[in-house]
Amino acid sequence: MSQNVYVIVVGITPFMKPGTNAHYPEMASQAIKIAIADASIEYKDIEQAYAGYVYADSTAGQRALYQVGMTGIPIMNVNNNCATGSSALYLARQAIEGGLADCALAFGFEEMVPGALGLQFNDRPTPFDLFDQATNNLVQNNDLPLTIRYFGGAGLAHMNEFGTKLETFAKVRAKASRHGANNPIALLKKVFTVEDVMESQAIWPGVLTKLMACPPTCGAAAAILCSDDFLKRHNITPCVKIKSQAMSTDQPIALEGNDMREVVGFSMTKSASQAAYNKAGVAPEDIDVIELHDCFAQNELITYESLGLCPRGEAEKFIEAPALRLHLRQFAQMPLAHRSGDVARGLEPIGQSRFAQGQALLPAVGIELMAEALLIAARQQARPARRTIRPRHIAVREAYTRSCQRIEVGRGDILAALEAHVRVAHIVADNEQDIGLGRSRGGGKGRQRGDKCNEQHAGW
Repeated sequence: MSQNVYVIVVGITPFMKPGTNAHYPEMASQAIKIAIADASIEYKDIEQAYAGYVYADSTAGQRALYQVGMTGIPIMNVNNNCATGSSALYLARQAIEGGLADCALAFGFEEMVPGALGLQFNDRPTPFDLFDQATNNLVQNNDLPLTIRYFGGAGLAHMNEFGTKLETFAKVRAKASRHGANNPIALLKKVFTVEDVMESQAIWPGVLTKLMACPPTCGAAAAILCSDDFLKRHNITPCVKIKSQAMSTDQPIALEGNDMREVVGFSMTKSASQAAYNKAGVAPEDIDVIELHDCFAQNELITYESLGLCPRGEAEKFIEAPALRLHLRQFAQMPLAHRSGDVARGLEPIGQSRFAQGQALLPAVGIELMAEALLIAARQQARPARRTIRPRHIAVREAYTRSCQRIEVGRGDILAALEAHVRVAHIVADNEQDIGLGRSRGGGKGRQRGDKCNEQHAGW
């Protein structure tokens, strides 16, 4: 019989501009130390560790964790593009759920460089060659970086089929900037108007402007997971319970659908999210808050539909619906991209962003997203001790490359994460007890040929 799995705490470092950050061992160890201190446990209590990163050499996870201490535990390194952080979380959860460990650490980090990302190995086929070929068949503009062609092409397909206006994508970006201005860990805090976004440099005239894309950033995040027995032994008040997690990869439609939205993972996201909903016993309309990956404003809009937040073709109408506080988009009282958005935080540190959600690059994306979602849950649902409240739900989604992962966090209910090339969906609940704030801490040019959003993650 599988065990329940809980996220005790998450530690996150601020997003930094490449070149201004500390090196990855310092960033990762800082996030881990924050999490351990907030969890009120000892480092030796952690039995396994899963390190997510993309832009570092083999066993960089060991180097990062050794900065905290060397206890001889198994350390697994995970590289799964934009789903890297979510995949680390996924594996840590499986270890506890299967009874292989009572306490595990999932952490992600990314130390990126300025400018466009490039392939590390030019003497062999790129993992995206099949998707590059599909993109070449559907999108011209061969002079543009592939990430622009991927997501800009997906947005253009939506525009052509449903008459979606470029201004609608600008509204998505403007909303993210308002969130970023209130996020203490965001890199970009300037608030942009719809007019600012529309008037920024046209990267693809009529399709995408500079402010609709995210720049690379650096950062780290860490989550400590545990079992019921561990909670009882250490007298820890459970914070968030992972109720459901689903992962999916591409199906033939991604290459055979003759649609750029499928190339960037529309059906993959739909499959992963539906699996998460089903396992958790909820529907999209049950969700109160959604954190989703917005490496490009176009990707966010398309994801509204693949997540089932609105019918296919009605994302523009969805965006125009009555706004909530902070001008958050309304769907059954559901704020979207509540924390800041990748475009405000900066292109996600791929390895960290599924913990955090960044932009279209790839820092520790999964874990940070999860952390921010849980923090939102804590802020929205804190109540006097032992007071019963109705279930609340928060959804978090991170995406990069061809995998997507989504996380939904909520009191008494969900945390879901989806991944695309490896789409992962997680559902988490917090046991109807108050979430203590003291316990929860919380591109542009892409990689030239390798920066397709291969995975999406959600993580705290």
